[in-house]
Amino acid sequence: MNPAENYIINQPEPYRSILLHVQVIIEHTIPEAELKYKWNIPCYYVGKRPICYLNASHKNEFVDIAFWHSSYITKYTEHLISENRKVVKSLRCKTLENVNDVVLISILKQVNSNKEPGFYKR
Repeated sequence: MNPAENYIINQPEPYRSILLHVQVIIEHTIPEAELKYKWNIPCYYVGKRPICYLNASHKNEFVDIAFWHSSYITKYTEHLISENRKVVKSLRCKTLENVNDVVLISILKQVNSNKEPGFYKR
């Protein structure tokens, strides 16, 4: 098991269930996505292009599914939280039932359709 998988498996509930569910959705939606471990959290990449990262915030009691290429997301933006971040926006899930698969899949497809190396639209 790689460190990113260990991060997910070693989370207490409900974080583990949420992260496992999101992992399945990401890998099903973007089969070429590779799970890496950077900055002590799981990150998905397609080649050198980052897709998203996953962070279990025990203090704030949610799982953050964060997207670097948020400026390319045009649908379901009302579900995204920026919270004092200039580029990154995220979906936050407090429970497994709180994960909206339709929204997550749509955002993943939007982010993956962007082939630009940078985070900003030109």
